[in-house]
Amino acid sequence: MPVYLDRVPPNRERLSHPMVLHGSPADCIEIGVINNMPDGALQSTERQFLALLDSASQDVAVRVTFYALSDVPRSEAGRRHLNRFYTGVEDLWDRQFDALIVTGNEPKTANLADEPYWGTFTRVVEWAEENTSSAVWSCLAAHAAVLHIDGIGRRRLDDKRFGLFDCARVSDHPLMAGMPPRTPRPHSRWNDLAETDLTASGYRVLTRSEHAGVDAFVKQRKSLFVFFQGHPEYEADSLALEYRRDVARYQRRERDTYPSMPHAYFDAQTAAALTAYRKKTEGDPREEWIAQFPALTEAALENRWHASAARFYGNWLSQLRELKESRSEAMHIMPVRPAAAAATGVEAGAD
Repeated sequence: MPVYLDRVPPNRERLSHPMVLHGSPADCIEIGVINNMPDGALQSTERQFLALLDSASQDVAVRVTFYALSDVPRSEAGRRHLNRFYTGVEDLWDRQFDALIVTGNEPKTANLADEPYWGTFTRVVEWAEENTSSAVWSCLAAHAAVLHIDGIGRRRLDDKRFGLFDCARVSDHPLMAGMPPRTPRPHSRWNDLAETDLTASGYRVLTRSEHAGVDAFVKQRKSLFVFFQGHPEYEADSLALEYRRDVARYQRRERDTYPSMPHAYFDAQTAAALTAYRKKTEGDPREEWIAQFPALTEAALENRWHASAARFYGNWLSQLRELKESRSEAMHIMPVRPAAAAATGVEAGAD
């Protein structure tokens, strides 16, 4: 099924079905996507989630509306992009959606509650509780949401948890139907949530990694909240591009240490080339080294997690459709009280 949008961003090349501007079936699953990513990652994040929903939708019609928090600092180019393709988050408050997806943002403060968008973000959490059937909180958004909901603070890691990690299925939750026992999952974060803290507060872990910790987890509130510390939406080259960005920051002396290579991600030949480059440039950071960063070919990068990610999101969309259909059926069979009877407090047909 195609993905329906109000405004089509310039990210069509990796979708298997065409995006459709305007119009959608009456039983379409309405999803709001709040993209809080930095300006440089706005368009890639749009493309990632659209492609994942496109792969997952199968026979489920999906309509996506992009939103952004006005409190997230933006460049002029970033604001132009949002003005052209996004809807302001204030449009949410008087609406209802079947589901919501919220992305993270690179934090600027040690305490998430000190981020400039914290007040609006917490309002989104409360809105999603009352006005969606389910909401997905991605990476930093997951950390921020559990901090607001249950006061669970994240822990700073000694090094960036970065790479492709083998995650085991540890739950029989319906979202895990048909999922393999183990699946690789991209992670990219400096902070972690302790599983003991999560389970003590009623969260249910779905997947975990021996080396990366909790991957996906849920909590059933009025809305089913789904949380990812990892990034199932990532494309094959997402970790490679992020690694190259971090190396460039080192060469420009914007960070003090050379970044670690992503775990279990590159093939042997690519890893050897990157190791040789590191040995050549580490300890002598210079901007001219950036141009000599080894080329990363598409053939060397394989998306080994997309199939399982699409299955998970397919299960999610199927659940959303079942909930929507059951509510629709309930509305059709609900008895209607005649106006006269309602005015006197007498039930229709009562003796």
